[in-house]
Amino acid sequence: MTIKEVQHLHWRAGFGLTPKQILAMENKSKHQIVDDLFLKSKPITNVPFNFSMFNMYTKNYIHKNEERQKALSKLNEAQTKNFNISWIKSIVNTEEVLREKMTLFWANHFVCRDRNTKYIYKYNTTLRKHALGDFREFVKAITKEASMINYLNLNQNNKKSPNENFARELLELFTLGEGNYTEKDIKECARAFTGYSHGFNGNFILRKNKHDVNQKVFFNQKGNFDGDEIVDIILSKKQCARYICERIYVHFVNDIPNDNHVEEMTSIFFKDYNIENLMRYLFMSDWFYAKKNIGNKIKSPIDLLVGIYKIVPYRFRDEKEFLKIQRLLDQVLLDPPNVGGWKGGKNWITTNSLMLRVKLPSMLFEKESYTFKTTGSLDKKNLKIVSVKNKYQDKLDVYVDWKTYKKRVKKLKLHNLLDSLILCDINSGTSRYISTFGRRPKKKNLVKIMSLPEYQMC
Repeated sequence: MTIKEVQHLHWRAGFGLTPKQILAMENKSKHQIVDDLFLKSKPITNVPFNFSMFNMYTKNYIHKNEERQKALSKLNEAQTKNFNISWIKSIVNTEEVLREKMTLFWANHFVCRDRNTKYIYKYNTTLRKHALGDFREFVKAITKEASMINYLNLNQNNKKSPNENFARELLELFTLGEGNYTEKDIKECARAFTGYSHGFNGNFILRKNKHDVNQKVFFNQKGNFDGDEIVDIILSKKQCARYICERIYVHFVNDIPNDNHVEEMTSIFFKDYNIENLMRYLFMSDWFYAKKNIGNKIKSPIDLLVGIYKIVPYRFRDEKEFLKIQRLLDQVLLDPPNVGGWKGGKNWITTNSLMLRVKLPSMLFEKESYTFKTTGSLDKKNLKIVSVKNKYQDKLDVYVDWKTYKKRVKKLKLHNLLDSLILCDINSGTSRYISTFGRRPKKKNLVKIMSLPEYQMC
C-alpha cells in the first residue's frame, strides 16, 4: 500500500498515525494491514472509571429524600463530565482503534443522552461490545438500555396509552430510514415495546402488567409480538441492511453515497448482519482507496483533537478546558444535539469553529491567546470564539510532551511529516508557502502545517 492509502485507512478506521508508523507499513500488503487492524480491535476494553463515590446512593438511601436526590443529581452531572474525559483518554491511548472508531460511529447512530453516569457508562459499554459484532443482537440490546429507555420515553410506554416516540425513532433513524414504514407500523411497533423499563441500577425490566400481549399487525405480519420479535421483522427487510450500509458509507467513505458501492455492501451485510464482515469488505474494496475518496472528509472535532494528540501528546492541566474546547468546536461527547445526532460533513465548519480549528495548534503548542463569550454556563451550547490576541485574553494551560514528538520525527524530513498530516491535494499557493519552511519537522513547522485548511481534511 502507498503512504496515502495507509494514512487514509487509519484516518477512517482510526485516528491517524505517526510518520514512522506509516513508513513501517508502506511495503505491507492490504491484507496484512487490514488484518492487523481487526486483530488489535478484537479485545473489548471498557473505559476505566471509578464509581465508588456512588456507593452510598442506594435506592433506599435517596427514597423520599429530596436533599439526597439533589445531591445525587449533582454528582451525576459532575461524573458524566469526568466520564467524557475518561472516554477521550481511552481513545488516545488504545490500540483498539477500530473498535473505538466504531463505538463513536454507533454513538452517533443509536443516539441518546443521559445525566445518570452509571446508565450512560452501561450504554457506552454496550456500544463497544457490539461495535463489530451481530447487528441483530446490537439493536435488541440497545432497546433495553436504561439511557435509551429514558431518552425516548419507553418508560412511559404502556398498554393503556402507548408512547410512540421510541418506535418512530427505531424505524426512522435506527433501522429503516424515513418513508419505509407506515404510521400503522409505528403504532403497532409501540404496542410491542410496552412495559419496557429498568431498575435503579439500570438493569432491564419488562413490566408485564404494562405490556400489551394482544395481537399486532406489523408490516402485514400478525402475532402478539414483543420488542425482540419486532426487531427480527425489521431486519428481515433488505432496506434495513441498505440503510445501515449507506450510513456507514457516508461516514467512512464519502459524504455523497455511491449507489453501486452501497448495494455491494448491502449484499454482504444482509446475509448475516455481521458488522465485522461488512467493515472488512469495505476496507478491502479497491474503490475505498479511490482518489476521490481520499482526503475528502472534514474531521470531526474529536478526530481533530485526537489526531493532534497522536502526533504530539498533550494534556490539559485543568481538564475542564477539554470540555470547553469540545463545546467551542460543537461536539461534546455524551451530549448530542438531538436524537438525530451530529450531522457531520460540512456542518462541522461554521464561522466560529473554523477560526478555532485553524488557531487550535497555536493555542495548544504556542500558548496563543483567545477570547470567547457565553451568555450562560459552560453546560449551555452558547460558547463562541470572539477573537484571538484580544486584550481580554485566555490561554489554554496545556502540558505538551515535546520529547515524544522529537522521538517520533527523529531523522525524518519535513516531507515525511507533511505526507502523514495532509491527505488532500495541496493547491499551488499552499505549496509555495510550505516551501519556505525548510527541510526539518521543527515545532514551528508542525504548528504551521496543522494550521493549514488542508489539515482539517482526512
